[in-house]
Amino acid sequence: MKPFLLESRDNEALQTLGRASVQIVHDLKNQLNGLKLYATFLRKRSEKSERPPDELETMAKLMAGLDRLAADLSLIVEYGQPVELSKRPATDLQKIMREVVARLNDRSPMTGSLQGSIIIDAQAAPLVGEFDPVVLAQALESISIGAMKLANNAGTPPWAIRLKDEGNRAARAGVIEWAVPEALDHDPFRSFAGSDELRLSLAARIVEAHGGSAESAPGALRVRLPLTP
Repeated sequence: MKPFLLESRDNEALQTLGRASVQIVHDLKNQLNGLKLYATFLRKRSEKSERPPDELETMAKLMAGLDRLAADLSLIVEYGQPVELSKRPATDLQKIMREVVARLNDRSPMTGSLQGSIIIDAQAAPLVGEFDPVVLAQALESISIGAMKLANNAGTPPWAIRLKDEGNRAARAGVIEWAVPEALDHDPFRSFAGSDELRLSLAARIVEAHGGSAESAPGALRVRLPLTP
């Protein structure tokens, strides 16, 4: 029985550490909000006093950096919380994915690694299951953006996202595939190398909370979600 007790204590210690980390991040975020307030005040004063363009550009970069840091801290807090779902029966996975793609294509302009539009390669029939459409849409959008960055960095934009129905009547699954480079040096769904990977890891947790799976395969990121028989 001793190993089980030790394992239980280790799990409890990890949970305690996780809760403490989330609280620390909350405190850091509050301090960051104060810095953003001062930076906004300085920017407005600089604009009124007609400062040189390079100073205004530096201030804009500072604000953008603070915004990115705030977003990353919010992501860490979100990752540290349990996934809570409000599932709705007869929710069409294909409709969720089409709305995600429409939002991404409507971003104007999409610059840098997110340049280019996406199309959906899917069958006409709906892919119906019991999903939380809001939370799942956020996860699928994170995966779509992550796949675009991976593919565009390698010079192979994912012009199409594939949706298909797999399995049989008793155990059907909706499968979504995003094209990525053939040989990735890590599994983006299981990595914490940066904010992009953390978003993909959180997206994988959301998919798994729906009873599905998220995996990295040669040339693709793949999500499977259970459909209603």
